[in-house]
Amino acid sequence: MHDTAPIVDIQNLRVTFPTKGGEIVAVKDMSLTVKPGETVCIVGESGSGKSVTSLSLMRLIDFGGGKIADGKLLFDLDSDHLKEDLAHKPLREMRQVRGNNIGMIFQEPMTSLNPVFTLGAQLTEGLRTHKGMTKKQAETRAIELLRQVRIPEPEKRLSQYPHELSGGMRQRIVIAMALACEPRLLIADEPTTALDVTIQAEILALIDKLKRETGTAVMFITHDMAVVAQIADRVVVMYRGEKVEEGTVFDIFENPQHEYTRALLSAVPRLGEMTGKDYPEAMRLFGVDNYDPKPIPGKNEPLLEVKNLTTRFPVKAGLLRRTVANVHAVEDVSFTIKKGQTLSLVGESGCGKSSCGRSLLRLVEPMSGSVILDDKDIIALNTRELREARRDMQMVFQDPFASLNPQMTLEDQVSEPLINYKICKGDVLKERVAKLFDRVQLPRSFMQRYPHELSGGQRQRIAIARALALNPKLIVSDEAVSALDVSVQAEVLNLMMELQAELGVSYLFISHDMAVVERVSHSVGVMYLGRIVEIGPRREIFENPQHAYTQKLLSAVPVANPRERKLVGDLDFTPIPSPIHPVGYEPPPSRYKEVGPEHFVLI
Repeated sequence: MHDTAPIVDIQNLRVTFPTKGGEIVAVKDMSLTVKPGETVCIVGESGSGKSVTSLSLMRLIDFGGGKIADGKLLFDLDSDHLKEDLAHKPLREMRQVRGNNIGMIFQEPMTSLNPVFTLGAQLTEGLRTHKGMTKKQAETRAIELLRQVRIPEPEKRLSQYPHELSGGMRQRIVIAMALACEPRLLIADEPTTALDVTIQAEILALIDKLKRETGTAVMFITHDMAVVAQIADRVVVMYRGEKVEEGTVFDIFENPQHEYTRALLSAVPRLGEMTGKDYPEAMRLFGVDNYDPKPIPGKNEPLLEVKNLTTRFPVKAGLLRRTVANVHAVEDVSFTIKKGQTLSLVGESGCGKSSCGRSLLRLVEPMSGSVILDDKDIIALNTRELREARRDMQMVFQDPFASLNPQMTLEDQVSEPLINYKICKGDVLKERVAKLFDRVQLPRSFMQRYPHELSGGQRQRIAIARALALNPKLIVSDEAVSALDVSVQAEVLNLMMELQAELGVSYLFISHDMAVVERVSHSVGVMYLGRIVEIGPRREIFENPQHAYTQKLLSAVPVANPRERKLVGDLDFTPIPSPIHPVGYEPPPSRYKEVGPEHFVLI
């Protein structure tokens, strides 16, 4: 540590939320210190009070319906060791602290970026407000920040809007904004959940470098124990609003004292656990001892056949908004998903995974190719036929807050598909929705709540319940469990596998979490720049990766062991080439070599 005096000293914090049913205590008697150049990780389940603690320090809790009922939030504003209590600082003065002294990376990038302003305007705002930079200086610094978080073609991004980028790229923009003013404290609330392993490794290395070079203190909130092992100096474990254990990263991983900490560590999926097994198996559940998983073989008949799927997005410019180039998001992709099986698509942010999933449901219109679901060509259907076909295929989106309607109760949102397709009504409908809530392990009392009253993990379970409402044959799961903590993640994945075993549901599972992919997949496709570079049975891909990119992806996965930290020198930070090509450019078709049974590598 650069200095022994803590920069942050939270003492006996108590935060309450008034509700119709009385006052809810979200955080009670929480004490915590962070020193300059130190990374303190706060871990715990969704709803345990991790984010509420950080929002209280920023005093953003005042705008979220919460109230700091008791405690002190002491913060050293200008390294003179005279701490101010932020709990009683006027909100007007807090505007100078936020962004300047305390930077925050929020959990959901789409809700923390303003959809009506360009990325350039949002990145330069803090620099011009706090650092007094001119527009030109701020733009130069913004481009430098975008390069640091590895966004390709940073100059072009300044004039783009948030909706034009993938989830992982938006998250990197938010990280760049938080780092812009070189704050004394960086609060990172689940900053790498939307990022794939290679970008995640780089962002963690970037935060670590910033901490070492500038002495920035880091308060890192996460549910990913592998990330904790990679970057933490100290770990604070929270459970139901209280701190249950605190210690060095080695103490927590090697000698956990509290039963909750032990259960949390045992629920972490670890890469290599499925070595030698051909079929997916349920995960070990949080705190459950009698663990006897059964393999899920699925069937050998195809449900979905995708051939030469190509999706491109036009890039428009000039006064007449002419198309000057195309983003080659999905390029000549072919694969088959069998009944009752899971195909996982993995790859870096912006490689075309989500675009591929959306193209199957025609949420984005493919340019060419065929998508055959149960002998029906989805691409050839008219609007009415497509609506009917969508009963058989549903999607769980990456960002649960953006995919839920903030003005509808959760009960109305889950019952909407059943009402739309006139499947049931009245008491039968109410009971069916209640059973869906049971299925995703949410209390029935939540049915009258609204999305903003839930944690990120609980919102994602609502999205899954809604996708299951119509008993579809295929579910496209786009990073559906990336926002969930390990215990809930294990429950949701087990739920998905249980449904697969019971109902024969097939999944296209889009994810960047290689340990989860290893656990749930029958087969895996690795995507890079819109193409599948390697595809085959899951065991082959993980135990015998052939393509250099697959090997790079697997080597970047963090390990849940603080003694096996990845060094910056071990990571390959080669910039990703741009997927944007001029109009008229036609890339060569994908050609594959079969290196094993059903195992193909791009040549």
